[in-house]
Amino acid sequence: MKLSRLYLSSIVAIAHSGEYLQLLIDRGNELELLEVPAPVEAYEGLQELNEIVADSLALPTIDEAIAMLPVESSMANAVGYDSDEEVLQVEFNNGAIYQYTDVDDETWDGLYKTDSIGKFFNSEIRGKYQYERLD
Repeated sequence: MKLSRLYLSSIVAIAHSGEYLQLLIDRGNELELLEVPAPVEAYEGLQELNEIVADSLALPTIDEAIAMLPVESSMANAVGYDSDEEVLQVEFNNGAIYQYTDVDDETWDGLYKTDSIGKFFNSEIRGKYQYERLD
């Protein structure tokens, strides 16, 4: 067995979508989203590792938080998705944060990968899902 040293402190958030592990990396002056082909078990393993490290350091864990990914949009600052609960979270440019329920993985993938967040949101999400304002 070969061991490698890991530097994970720059990972801000993780997610899994389709066949990809998504890592939000803090590069100091910007955030970068990396997508790596990986089974969902890789995501689950990283979640377990996070809990073990948090427990050993007596750090609080945030199980209910949805990791937000920054987006370039005239409508939104960031979007996030909880695939287990099928909840989409959107932080709009005015600072308002909304959660939309029963949003399937395909809709999330479409929103995150679209060239126009606003157009996709208006045609595929607005008025089609129940929502709650968080702030």
